[in-house]
Amino acid sequence: MATKKQVEAAKENIKKAQEAWKEMSHRERAVAQPEGKDRAEPGEGGEGDYYRIIVRPKEDFVTFRNHDVGEPGHIIRLAGKRRNGSWDTHAWLISKKDARIEGESLIPVTQDAKEVIEALASKPKRIEGDIFEAKES
Repeated sequence: MATKKQVEAAKENIKKAQEAWKEMSHRERAVAQPEGKDRAEPGEGGEGDYYRIIVRPKEDFVTFRNHDVGEPGHIIRLAGKRRNGSWDTHAWLISKKDARIEGESLIPVTQDAKEVIEALASKPKRIEGDIFEAKES
């Protein structure tokens, strides 16, 4: 039989766990589960339809929206909304039909992809899989 002190401690632990669970994102909850730890992040495997060029960290934003730029399904701008209500670009998604990888560099194949990559302040640097990082001008 549990003592009164043990029961109180158990109740307190449950409250702490519930509070922590409420503050977790969907992704954090999935990773907290035993089978979720082995799950790969999107884009790490290199099997998707797009290359992702991250220009600002996702922690800067509270919500996201995507915009097709030009022809549908080729270049997508991932916009993020900041806490103050302003919107800015979080990342660019460039179709694998519009660019290719040579070594660690992303080489544009179409004019639209070339314009997006040239508009960046720095050359996209490969992080892993299909994920690149660059600075936006």
